[in-house]
Amino acid sequence: MVTLSKRVQSVSLSANAAARQLTRQLKEQGVDILDLTTGEPDFDTPAHIRQAAVAAMEAGETRYTPTNGTTPLRKAVLAKLKNENQLDYELAQICIANGAKQIIFNAFAATLNEGDEVIVPVPYWPTFPDSVRFNGGEAVLLACPLEQEYKLQPQQLAQAITAKTRWLVLNNPGNPSGMVYSADELTALATVLRDHPDVLIMLDELYEHILFDGREHISLLHVAPDLADRILLVGGVSKTYAMTGWRIGFGAGPKALIDAMVVVQSQNSSGASAISQAAAVAAYNGGLDFLPPQRTAYQDRRDAIMALLKPVQEIDVLNPDGAFFIFCRCAGLLGKTRPDGQKIESEQDVMNYLLESGVSGVAGSAYGLSPYFRLSIATDIETVREAGRRIAQACAVLK
Repeated sequence: MVTLSKRVQSVSLSANAAARQLTRQLKEQGVDILDLTTGEPDFDTPAHIRQAAVAAMEAGETRYTPTNGTTPLRKAVLAKLKNENQLDYELAQICIANGAKQIIFNAFAATLNEGDEVIVPVPYWPTFPDSVRFNGGEAVLLACPLEQEYKLQPQQLAQAITAKTRWLVLNNPGNPSGMVYSADELTALATVLRDHPDVLIMLDELYEHILFDGREHISLLHVAPDLADRILLVGGVSKTYAMTGWRIGFGAGPKALIDAMVVVQSQNSSGASAISQAAAVAAYNGGLDFLPPQRTAYQDRRDAIMALLKPVQEIDVLNPDGAFFIFCRCAGLLGKTRPDGQKIESEQDVMNYLLESGVSGVAGSAYGLSPYFRLSIATDIETVREAGRRIAQACAVLK
């Protein structure tokens, strides 16, 4: 008999992956399902990046890489941070991993002791609390519902910090909410953090370039550069460059923290793929000329589905300012009766009803808030528009 560790029993399989797997199974059975589960760009990786990977293979760049990442890629990240973000780092402050998820895991593994607390605003990307728990910490979940635009408030943060607080996690733009913090909102949070110099800050800014309505990305590092010596900036190529399968993320932060994260990685995976790192060099050095049409496409999809969902009285939804998700509160559907006589009594009942109506999303409980659900608009606009129609029609026939 296999006895599992308490550590692995404290976390769960990704709800996103589970929802997508179920959707695929139904599609294989011939069921008409529109898949809005996964946050993965539907665009191809730009050609110059793919060509760089081919060139690297042909040149024999297929061997082990340094655990902290190849020098060309770390230099490319350094230049990206300087040119795109106006942030200054040294090469020793940059490390590369197999995706941003590993950067997050490595950071918590390198810093958390049993019982240490990590403040995680809710809704959250599930990796945050699960990585905390897996590494012996306690995730302190602060509810940031629709009424506060899914944003952490300064007074919430101040009240939550204790002697055990080791980290604050800030995901901006947010997954699943699509919220984006303003400079004033970040400044207010920084004011609280200055009173607690032992609290580290994790900035996940993976969706930094997927912003709508002409917004410019603003980081906590921009409004509070004095906090840089305790900030870990998490980034990667997956969303901006449509490179989810290449598995390249980076961390930029204090050298002592980066060094410790590299030690962790040396024992759980070693360096990331040589070919993927060569492709990422081309991504970061190749500019962002390809991006505006993609960003426009995401915004058009957002506008299309929002036009269909906003009139639905039973669903509350805010216009997302970034990322590619629509986060819907569905409390108004609870207590309603379906055409077949069944009563909708829970978030799961909502998800089942939407699935039977031909739309697959992810339950809000996966992100810490119920009753909600998340829809991904990282698919073609006709699919997004039809999904909105189906949801509106399904709600219209409830009693």
